Amino acid sequence: MSTDRIARIEIDDSTQAPATPEIEQERRVAVFDLLEDNSFRLPGREGTPVPPGPYALLLAIRDGRLVFDISRDDDAPVGEFHLSLGPFKQVVKDYFQICTSYYDAVKRLPPAQIEAIDMARRGIHNEGARTLQERLNGKADVDIDTARRLFTLICALNPR
Repeated sequence: MSTDRIARIEIDDSTQAPATPEIEQERRVAVFDLLEDNSFRLPGREGTPVPPGPYALLLAIRDGRLVFDISRDDDAPVGEFHLSLGPFKQVVKDYFQICTSYYDAVKRLPPAQIEAIDMARRGIHNEGARTLQERLNGKADVDIDTARRLFTLICALNPR
């Protein structure tokens, strides 16, 4: 198994409103999927090698910034970086809106219309994942599936 991966993840939502049962379920699924299969590589800086993984990740929002606090799986600190939430605001808002439409559609629309809304939802989700990959450039290398799962967790951290 590769060492360029996240082996443990913790979500610090202590500064946020309590999560709804739906958000808690989204988190559980995203964390499970992320831990099952992910690619997370930290680049070296200024000729300094990066401590090998696997890594533990603490994800939080502090002072309006997305925090990635990374340690080795044995809790030895590796580093921390912060990302502005600004580039995520619109895509997160769009994602929440399309998810609401999707959940409403499941209750009352025929399968073909539900599928169309779900395709739009996945498209917005992919846009969020690509935004995350761009924002992580130079800080961490993640594949698209890992970025998608991390984007789900970012959404779960944002108050609706």
